Amino acid sequence: MSEEKKILAAIMAASFITPFSSSALTLSLPDIGREFAAPPQLLAWILTGYLLANVVCLLPLGRIADRIGKRRVFLSGMWLSGLTALAGAFSTGIGAILLWRSLQGVGTSMLFATNMSLLTLVVPKERRGRAIGWNVAVVYTGLALGPVLGGLMNYYLGWRSIFLFLAAASLVAAALSERVIKREWRAAAPPPADTPGALLYGIGMAGVMFGLSELMGSPLALPALLLGLVFFALFLRRELALGESALLPLHLFRANRAFTLSSLTAMLNYSATFALTFLLSLYLQNLLGFTSREAGTVLLVQPVVMALLSPQAGRLSDKYSAALLTSAGMGIIAAGLVLLIPILSHASLPLLALLLVLIGAGFALFGAPNNNAIMSAVPPRYYSLASSMLGTVRLVGQVLSCAIVTLLLSLRWDAPAEASLLHSIELSFVVFAVLCVLGIVPSLARRAAKSAPPEER
Repeated sequence: MSEEKKILAAIMAASFITPFSSSALTLSLPDIGREFAAPPQLLAWILTGYLLANVVCLLPLGRIADRIGKRRVFLSGMWLSGLTALAGAFSTGIGAILLWRSLQGVGTSMLFATNMSLLTLVVPKERRGRAIGWNVAVVYTGLALGPVLGGLMNYYLGWRSIFLFLAAASLVAAALSERVIKREWRAAAPPPADTPGALLYGIGMAGVMFGLSELMGSPLALPALLLGLVFFALFLRRELALGESALLPLHLFRANRAFTLSSLTAMLNYSATFALTFLLSLYLQNLLGFTSREAGTVLLVQPVVMALLSPQAGRLSDKYSAALLTSAGMGIIAAGLVLLIPILSHASLPLLALLLVLIGAGFALFGAPNNNAIMSAVPPRYYSLASSMLGTVRLVGQVLSCAIVTLLLSLRWDAPAEASLLHSIELSFVVFAVLCVLGIVPSLARRAAKSAPPEER
């Protein structure tokens, strides 16, 4: 096996573990709550803390990788993810779980900040789309198997077995990656440390993410959101003054419209799609009476289609315009969401499965080509930044998607409880379809957008 394939295999292993770890614990939260007498709002922070640690640390760690080396940060992330999962398995209280889970999020952010950067550096441009397609397929596989395997492990072996599995998988992958990835990549002229900028960014992003995710459930959400926006504004002001040495070089967004539009497209897509599985889970279990196992089996259709088609979509992005491919993907998703609305009232499972196939195909057509467009739009010295931004806009989009659903589910309808839930789900699909259509605008605008000069990439 060539060095390129070995490194790609190591990156794909990390890309599987990361989404798997984010979704595998979902079905075990009730058992953790019963063991430690923890209320639901505290249990939610097992997931929220992991997400916040990811989004807060992504950008600073991407810049750190430019200074100390992408290989070093990637491997550190693998080891940290494994060791914190191992510690989580032996937790004796909910506080310890929250601590180790948040630190696991820091380790995951190291992987997000470097994996696409390493892939882009290792794989030649003419094969990059295909490699990204395979990597996206692995991500979708991890997302699909997380709830299924996590639920089975929790049922038969207890919730601690999930942490042990994550620890074993991460530590084995880290040891193999140490042997496979031998070369170090760091910037020829590494940017200076921007500690004040990192602090402003971290506080601002944490406030905004917490505020959006808890907007309808906590009295602290609105003050946190406003405070986060103030700190984020101070961060942007500082970054404008620093120029090239900034933690986030804002001139890149002004000068490189292809990168900016691709990032905006990604955020709109994730805002419009992340909460889809959650809504359909509510529909299947609360309205149709499915068990969690039956609902999970139905919902597997979409990620399986995404995993099967993503390599082919990535290969297409090596030959055809990413703007056209991603726009078509978002159009297909929007059509699927609109067609879902009348299907919900008729409770037709075959038609629901068929539309999940359609939406999965749209996801596949969007994911790898858009990732390829983001990474190909910048010169090599910005690969870590682009990889970090890719993870950041995805996480921000996910939080926005959850905030939209939380808001719409809180609406009061003049109807019985089940009918009200159905109305809220239908309205959510309308909003998500509109967001998908809006995302087509910046996606198509990339056809005439300026990116990095070919000689710099």
